[in-house]
Amino acid sequence: MSGPAALSAEFIAQQRTRLEAMRRQLLGGEENTIANARADEQEHGEEAAEFEDTAQGMTQNEINQALHDVNDRRIQDIQRALQKIADGTYGFSDASGDPIPKARLEVAPEAIYTVEEQSRRDTSS
Repeated sequence: MSGPAALSAEFIAQQRTRLEAMRRQLLGGEENTIANARADEQEHGEEAAEFEDTAQGMTQNEINQALHDVNDRRIQDIQRALQKIADGTYGFSDASGDPIPKARLEVAPEAIYTVEEQSRRDTSS
């Protein structure tokens, strides 16, 4: 297992760039969802609503909320990873302080927990 000691300054700089791009993309996607909902409401707001339309709207709202919750959690992890880079603790788990393998950070630069800790976190939510 390779830990943060194996993380070069170049790797960490690349991760910072990736994390910032991910944050911009997630925040932009959230803005687009809100803008699309407003545009749809403006376009169809005065039309007579049917039961099916209302049901579809409620379902879509539930889906949008679930996506928002996932994105919100991911943005929080990205923010935390960026803070860890600034603090010099990037690559160490927030829960145990154990090293997070470089391979995991390459796949998920926002990782702030080991795979096992993340799995426990996901099942407890």
